Amino acid sequence: MSSAVVTQRTENAAVALAPRERETLKHIAAGCTYLQAARLMGLSRHTVDAYLRRIRAKLDINTTAELTRLAVSLGL
Repeated sequence: MSSAVVTQRTENAAVALAPRERETLKHIAAGCTYLQAARLMGLSRHTVDAYLRRIRAKLDINTTAELTRLAVSLGL
């Protein structure tokens, strides 16, 4: 993936992600499982899954590695 695509995706993410989606992304990028992230956020595992599906759909991301790279580029 080119750096221009990564930069564009980061800029889109900065605008597109809701606060809880950002928080979810931060926990997943830190290595938490869905269940661990859910417990930290006071949510169900299914809600965390829904947030991550929404992030993937908004930003056309397919893998956890891409999610992690996005989190790092956003400073999460």
